[in-house]
Amino acid sequence: MSLDSAESSPSSSRDWFFPSPSFIHSTSNSPQSPNYPRKFSTIPRHSRSSPTDWKPPKTSTFRSVSSSGSAAYGDQKYGRGRRRIELIRRSEKTAKQEKEDPVLEQKRDVSKAVSGVKTAIGEMGIRVFGQRIKIRWQMASYIAILFTAFGSLVHKNFSLHNQVIDLQDQISTMNITLQACNTSDTFDTISILQESDHLSSKGLKILALTVSIALLSMPLFVFKYIDHISKFRSSYNCSEKVSLNKQLEYRVDVLLSVHPYAKALALLVATLMLICLGGLALFGVTDDSLADCLWLSWTYVADSGNHANSEGMGPRLVSVSISFGGMLIFAMMLGLVSDAISEKLDSLRKGRSEVVEQNHTLILGWSDKLGSLLNQLVIANESLGGGIVVVMAERDKEGMELDIAKMEFDFRGTSVICRSGSPLILADLKKVSVSKARAIVVLADDGNADQSDARALRTVLSLTGVKEGLRGHIVVELSDLDNEVLVKLVGGELVETVVAHDVIGRLMIQCARQPGLAQIWEDILGFENCEFYIKRWPQLDGMQFEDVLISFPDAIPCGVKVASRGGKIILNPEDSYVLQEGDEVLVIAEDDDTYAPGALPMVNGASFMHIARPARKPQKILLCGWRRDIDDMIVVWRGSLPGDFIVPKLMEKILLCGWRRDMEDMIMVLDAFLAPGSELWMFNEVVESERERKLIDGGLDLSRLVNITLVHREGNAVIRRHLESLPLESFDSILILADESVEDSAIQADSRSLATLLLIRDIQAKRLPYREAMVTRGQRGSFSRGSWIGEMQQASDRSVIISEILDPRTKNLLSMSKISDYVLSNELVSMALAMVAEDRQINDVLEELFAEEGNELHIRLAELYLHEGEELSFYEIILRARQKREIVIGYRLANAERAVINPPNKNERRRWSVKDVFVVISEKE
Repeated sequence: MSLDSAESSPSSSRDWFFPSPSFIHSTSNSPQSPNYPRKFSTIPRHSRSSPTDWKPPKTSTFRSVSSSGSAAYGDQKYGRGRRRIELIRRSEKTAKQEKEDPVLEQKRDVSKAVSGVKTAIGEMGIRVFGQRIKIRWQMASYIAILFTAFGSLVHKNFSLHNQVIDLQDQISTMNITLQACNTSDTFDTISILQESDHLSSKGLKILALTVSIALLSMPLFVFKYIDHISKFRSSYNCSEKVSLNKQLEYRVDVLLSVHPYAKALALLVATLMLICLGGLALFGVTDDSLADCLWLSWTYVADSGNHANSEGMGPRLVSVSISFGGMLIFAMMLGLVSDAISEKLDSLRKGRSEVVEQNHTLILGWSDKLGSLLNQLVIANESLGGGIVVVMAERDKEGMELDIAKMEFDFRGTSVICRSGSPLILADLKKVSVSKARAIVVLADDGNADQSDARALRTVLSLTGVKEGLRGHIVVELSDLDNEVLVKLVGGELVETVVAHDVIGRLMIQCARQPGLAQIWEDILGFENCEFYIKRWPQLDGMQFEDVLISFPDAIPCGVKVASRGGKIILNPEDSYVLQEGDEVLVIAEDDDTYAPGALPMVNGASFMHIARPARKPQKILLCGWRRDIDDMIVVWRGSLPGDFIVPKLMEKILLCGWRRDMEDMIMVLDAFLAPGSELWMFNEVVESERERKLIDGGLDLSRLVNITLVHREGNAVIRRHLESLPLESFDSILILADESVEDSAIQADSRSLATLLLIRDIQAKRLPYREAMVTRGQRGSFSRGSWIGEMQQASDRSVIISEILDPRTKNLLSMSKISDYVLSNELVSMALAMVAEDRQINDVLEELFAEEGNELHIRLAELYLHEGEELSFYEIILRARQKREIVIGYRLANAERAVINPPNKNERRRWSVKDVFVVISEKE
């Protein structure tokens, strides 16, 4: 059929090529051919050909048709149709199919028809292409007739496009017909294809099973090969000591140690390998696809019970192997997870986690003073609603927390956090947020003084090496005064030092000369009662210090921090000193928010100093007029002292029981305090020649002692016969020191001190006259006449015994018996450390009060300031003491056991007795 005839009657050509659907249906069900129709009645006879002339179409012909046809032809079923046609072509070559098959004849007719359609489409495309060339030539040659030819060309193109669409519809219809014709031999072809696919899949399964077995056996061969290489190298080269397998083990060990996630990664790789190998093995022994086998392998790994449904020897063997490997994998995974959780909990339990805090107090080290220090810090933070205290020491965290929990005091909202670490390691210091702490306290170790101070020095070096810098100051507890200069040289302005032995030694000397001073120091240093505070009050600028003394109803001014002198603190300044701008006032108060300056006491609007006069007799004052604030007006009389304000120095006889490493410092302080002609007896187990050598090595020049004479006695202080060789009843003061040989153990040292105290008191009681003993017993009613405590109490009225106590628990024994004016050394040092940690400026005040020169605390008799039965307010007593430049900070009544520091109602008058005593700050005598 030509292209012109196709163009002239497209509809007729469509009818000529394709049978109607009804015809296909009727012919397929005809009795002549139960499967397919023999002939198409609509196809002309001249287009039919004999079976011998027919050739099967090439595969490319169907591909081209399917590519230009609809999407339905590109389905997978049509590809199988093409393969079936190829099988039919091969079957025609056999002798069994020599006859012409009507179905094959019909297929050839359809194929020829499709070829004719394709030829028509090709001729049509060639004609369109030629027309376009011709039009372009005409457009180039005849520009004038371009617009006239354009309309006809567009019309022609649209008509050709419609014809192409019609031809594509015909091709689609013929493909459907061809599919229907091939339905009869579908089952035969499928069986052939299934057999072919089965052969190919069987080969793949055998290959997969072989690969899986090879991969499983490969590690065994690798290990054998490595072992063989190691033995070969060792036999070939005798100098090589490390075999190859050991080197590989070492590399693996390093990999697992260096990289924290190496174990988990290795477990993940092993799991994936087990799933892949198990999937390949299942693919080789089952009929499932590879994807299904991989999923089934994962189920066997995840749940070992899934292999129970396997059937057959091969699947069961593989599934059991995979399940066994899965159990090992999950066992290792559980081990890793359990180890990770245990390691994290162990890290938290041992205090290895980082402290995320700021403005906290950091304590480095552990000693017997920690309990008292924590108690003082807790009391100091109570007014702020609590605080954070971090303790880091080279101890187990659980042990530290257990020891702190045993301490019998209320934390009052303060949280104590313990961490295990070394203060010499910067990483451990950063772990406790050392750069954000407001104060850092370095405790001295229990043990050798030189080693403890050396460790404190290294700790200060570590603290100064923190890159982030320090926000707060460092408070260092030292054991030896000679090491203070070196620590301050290293730490610079950041460091404040508290020398424990020096402080305790000076306190013992002061308390021995003034009984009752130990309790006053406990009240001032501790945060339970009143303590030192420094604050600026602008409203006091331009006021004299004498006026400032009576300007605080709830505090007692003690000094001034002078801004013009670089912030130097002056204790007990002159009355005429005028406060300047920037000066701060040092006071003794209950807390930093419980005091404020008030109005001066006045009479008729005039200052009290303008009407001050002697007050030997009761005075009457007439107030003329009325004021709104008459209830607040206070009358204050300065008055005059009852007599000469001279305290004579008397010769004293003092006994030192025990030996301390700072004995030379105590001797120098006693030589400065005591009157000329005093005696200092030294009773200990150190040989006399060895004593002199130690004193000279410590820097003491025996020839420069002016006021005291050293008397040496050798003996053991816990042996009664050695103590009986001493004139114990003649000593004014006895100091029982914590001996250097047992000072490392607080309990042992306290036991020794307590035994010595009881022996001395018993010997004194038996040497007193009977009449004095009866008088003393009559004055005390707390114990019976025949009790040993009663006898020792009356002996304590003749001499003062000061015991150095290291363990605070010993305090209860001594306070109950009242046989010794004790000193709690560890507790007092802890109080001083806590006070300096809260405010570093207080350290200058304490150093002056403990030093040999400057001001110190004194206990004065009331008869030095008033007459018997005189009624005075506390303000008036303060003013009277100022006549000799003393500051009265408290008093103790004759019938009271404790002193009152910073008493309330200072303007209230009361009747005083000459047996009362006052606590004052004055210059050293």
